[in-house]
Amino acid sequence: MAVFYSFHYDRDVNRVQLVENMGVLDGQKILNHQDWESVKRGGTSAITRWIDEQMKYKSAVIVLIGKETSTRPWVLYEIEKAWNDKHRLLGIYIHGLSSMGEVDSKGANPFERVDGVYGIPVFDPTQISWSTGRIDSKATYNTLAMNLKSWSEQGTVRPW
Repeated sequence: MAVFYSFHYDRDVNRVQLVENMGVLDGQKILNHQDWESVKRGGTSAITRWIDEQMKYKSAVIVLIGKETSTRPWVLYEIEKAWNDKHRLLGIYIHGLSSMGEVDSKGANPFERVDGVYGIPVFDPTQISWSTGRIDSKATYNTLAMNLKSWSEQGTVRPW
């Protein structure tokens, strides 16, 4: 299944690369830092064109939710565009994946910030270690890898 990943680049790109490298879904190419900076230098219209082109032929848009994802204007744009274009839409929390050896705290649901978007399923693969009471990033990774394909098929499409 071809999907578009929506996420906060600066904070979560390493976590998103883990998802991409699972090889479960066919997502858009995650830009390296230099390529993303090049797109950003083109301004708002260049970013909009890049998003629109990347999203064009995808069957689903998966918002990979980290601590600050719900505050990112481009993520909110991508949610609204996916909804209006009738792409399957869903969210998956990724704060429990390790980025440079660290997990993060859970962020807010970004779908609640976009007017008119409703009924979007949000999945949370985060696993807590029974012995430490802390997030177990390896178990979280394994849970996500086992469920990513089936979750991606459960997104909501705008009904009208």
